[in-house]
Amino acid sequence: MAWAAIGYKEMVTRLVGFDTTSRNSNLALIEFVRDYLDTHKVASELVFAEDGGKANLYATIGPQDQSGIMLSGHTDVVPIDDQNWHTEPFKLVEKDARLYGRGTCDMKSFIAVVLTQVPELMRRRLREPIHLSFSYDEEVGCIGVRRLIGVLANRPNRPRLCIVGEPTSMQVGVGHKGKHTLRCHVHGYEAHSSQIHLGVNAIEAAAELVARLKEMARRKRDQGPFDSDFDPPYSSIHTGTIHGGTALNIVPKDCEFDFEVRPLPGDDVAALVAELRDFAANRVLPEMRAVRPETAIVIEELSSAPGLNTAVDAEVTQLAAALSGENTTTKVSFGTEGGLFQAAGIPTVICGPGSIDQAHKPDEYIDLDQVARCEAFLGRLIDRLSRR
Repeated sequence: MAWAAIGYKEMVTRLVGFDTTSRNSNLALIEFVRDYLDTHKVASELVFAEDGGKANLYATIGPQDQSGIMLSGHTDVVPIDDQNWHTEPFKLVEKDARLYGRGTCDMKSFIAVVLTQVPELMRRRLREPIHLSFSYDEEVGCIGVRRLIGVLANRPNRPRLCIVGEPTSMQVGVGHKGKHTLRCHVHGYEAHSSQIHLGVNAIEAAAELVARLKEMARRKRDQGPFDSDFDPPYSSIHTGTIHGGTALNIVPKDCEFDFEVRPLPGDDVAALVAELRDFAANRVLPEMRAVRPETAIVIEELSSAPGLNTAVDAEVTQLAAALSGENTTTKVSFGTEGGLFQAAGIPTVICGPGSIDQAHKPDEYIDLDQVARCEAFLGRLIDRLSRR
């Protein structure tokens, strides 16, 4: 394989071909990237998950003793389960100036563009390094990158700025909402459905809690706080899955549901969760325990990731704006690893090819003109960091 001859389409074809759905390992893709970088004499390190089944990849191109700029992307993708695809999800298909496949938009195209720039980066004499960060399990709570951030924390050449290549149509994103994922387990008491007075219906109790969450969501929608730069412009609350019961003629003993809060930067998630806990403890649970004292409601946080809030006049914002040619900035409602980088003291913006409107859907695609804009963006970055 003549690695230096690999262009964007061949690179993204290879990356899409790896089924890196978050429930799977990403090691085959990571090892491919490591070998590609090795061929270009770029050393990389792998930061593994605790069980060794997945890994982040981190590499530095240019001076090793300086902080530099990090280009960051995640390697995992969301499932294709129950989606009606018209193409093979893990086989790249080109049609009408678009590339179709799982991850083309979110966000293997950005990674592919970055990787195809490696030969040019090695040819130039960079004044300041470019760091590559490719993570695992972003789609299930920004899990993997936390281990990488921990490794980088005390390094003298830790990146001073970061650009996360999530799909923003190459607009400069200075803010995103946080994401908090929670699970509620209602433990009731089984009985024959003809004797409902002897049982505690876990589904019905869970339904009261879900209805309360809906009331809270309406309050946020109607009363705010608001930030018109986001769509929707308020913190959102959403119940995503619910499971419970065994048969219609059995009072259900257990019910479990997952919900999420996507707060505006600065909104108080702890107060929202406390409100639900208070409703559970003082309204729902007493009625349950009046029948069976051993019943319970347990609410636990599964994952959380902070929002991103970068100043418009920050160095990283001004740099990305100059590279993109955009005069305005944007904020996005979806979460990214950017908030974690910012919390770790690395000023961060989001700027990448493709639109979130195409992400996570069947027949996911990216427009080739978005790829060209990303290539131009990175070309300007390389020019800016090259010695004259």
